[in-house]
Amino acid sequence: MAKKTYNEKLNHSGDLPKIEDLSYKPDAAKLMGGTRMLIAAPIQYNDLMAKIQEGKLITTDLIRAELASRAGADTTCPLTAGIFINVCAHASEERNDNKIPWWRTLKSKGELNEKYPGGIDHQKLLLEAEGHVIVQKGKRYFVRDYEDNLVDSAAFRS
Repeated sequence: MAKKTYNEKLNHSGDLPKIEDLSYKPDAAKLMGGTRMLIAAPIQYNDLMAKIQEGKLITTDLIRAELASRAGADTTCPLTAGIFINVCAHASEERNDNKIPWWRTLKSKGELNEKYPGGIDHQKLLLEAEGHVIVQKGKRYFVRDYEDNLVDSAAFRS
């Protein structure tokens, strides 16, 4: 069987989105910050990432919070969020049109994502082209003062 493309992965939701009940797992519920955990579909991440305008940024944490809020959940699964955000970035690069500005989605604390297409160097180049300053801390890279350029949640309503 042929390996699925990123766009096939993006558009195959299976039984997602769904909300997992963590009430029977008190340790997990405490760690996740609630008993209702959303496992969003990949396309839901793509739709939010597509709305980030030039010069603006978003973090994976903000995307997760927005999706949880929309679904009436307490939190969103961090593992699938990381996987699906990466799928969105790679799927965009596979397409000739309907590309999304995936490079504007940062990890926690403004960190660049080494798993994105082209790695850190490519994301760094794209962000710098939009006027962002990238700083290195150890082996990791961050957008300086990223908080000043975070998208307002009202942008998701447009």
